[in-house]
Amino acid sequence: MTTIQLALGYLKKCEDRLAMLEVLMARQAWSDVVRESQEIVELALKGVLRSIGIDPPKWHDVGGLLVEYAGKLKPLSEPLIRELAEASRALRKEREFSFYGDVDFIPTDQYCEDDAVQAFTQARHAVAALKSVLNG
Repeated sequence: MTTIQLALGYLKKCEDRLAMLEVLMARQAWSDVVRESQEIVELALKGVLRSIGIDPPKWHDVGGLLVEYAGKLKPLSEPLIRELAEASRALRKEREFSFYGDVDFIPTDQYCEDDAVQAFTQARHAVAALKSVLNG
């Protein structure tokens, strides 16, 4: 298996998960949209890195690596790379809270539609970026 084949597999998984987000949005499951968006962004950005031959680390926020290797990501503009890196960082911070919460943080009460829409948009941008580098 090549890294491109693996990145293509990531793209399929991301697209399937984007479809799942539509269901979560319709059900107003805002915290779940945030959590699943984080996973989509993570997987898509790791696919971007794989597409240029970088074996991504096993941590959740790889946005800094996108910035580091921006010169190899010709189809992506520098502002887009920075936007994706920021989305990765921001969603990483929400990963556990949006899923597990805490004694004083109930995810189903804390996240709202605006949070979900923003996260969903970030996920779509990350998937579009992965498509761009794979087609580019």
